[in-house]
Amino acid sequence: MDIREIEYKAEEMRIVNLAVMKDGQVILKRDWDVEMRRNQYSASKSFTSAAVGIAEREGLLGLEEKLCDVFREEVPENPSENLQKATVRDLLTMCLGQDGAYLMGEQRPFMEEKDWVRYSLSRPFTQEPGTCFLYNNVGPYLAGILVQRRAGCDLINYLMPRLFEPMGIRRPTWETDPFGYSFGAGGLFLCVTELMKFGQLCLQEGEWDGKQLIPRAYMKEAVRKQVENGEDGYGYLFWRGPYDSYRADGKYGQFAIELPEKNAVIAINAEARDAISMMNCCMDVIVPQL
Repeated sequence: MDIREIEYKAEEMRIVNLAVMKDGQVILKRDWDVEMRRNQYSASKSFTSAAVGIAEREGLLGLEEKLCDVFREEVPENPSENLQKATVRDLLTMCLGQDGAYLMGEQRPFMEEKDWVRYSLSRPFTQEPGTCFLYNNVGPYLAGILVQRRAGCDLINYLMPRLFEPMGIRRPTWETDPFGYSFGAGGLFLCVTELMKFGQLCLQEGEWDGKQLIPRAYMKEAVRKQVENGEDGYGYLFWRGPYDSYRADGKYGQFAIELPEKNAVIAINAEARDAISMMNCCMDVIVPQL
């Protein structure tokens, strides 16, 4: 594969690791720095989505459950009409209806509140849930909290036997909230090869070595366009993108990009300040050669 255009711009775009799989085989691996576990930032959200799908199959939760029932102890008194309408599904689509983005990376280190669930539900719900896309860490965080509470363990322990171990991924680390819950909106540390494996799992609609790790029906719903977002659409904590792709997407260019029409996965770890331009450059070079 000719990636000279990427090589030429690699330093400027600050790519660290690049890997491509096609038909289940690695056909390109290029490292501009050592491959090691790095913060996958919001690409972690797609792993939380997988956990929700598995938990739904196990009967631990339902996507139509109301947040006022799920988080009864933390919901403010006299919840607004919009909050009363919000469901678990709304946690996955960035259409929760809040007035702003909360629990973001620049906010968390300086928050005085320790009870992030109570804090999240106390923020204004100014829009009807399901009607307005607004990127916000509250949804995936609460989705992860729900799985952990119902399962009785953190997301790492929940996903180890159900996802990580079957794929040969050793126990990772994951950012936690002040009470020790895994932060489902970000902070999962993986290397690019592990991220690529997850992309291949998604491409195979949740199946790995003959085992259905994530329910196929849920996986199909998770990666299709559920809502308009002013771009290519958004699923259940997955972005839609160019070339009819979908992806796990993390800040600074952590990507697991799935291309069903090519039966291929592009995985990237980077330190890019313009991650979307970097991603588009890589896709425009690689996809036509697949």
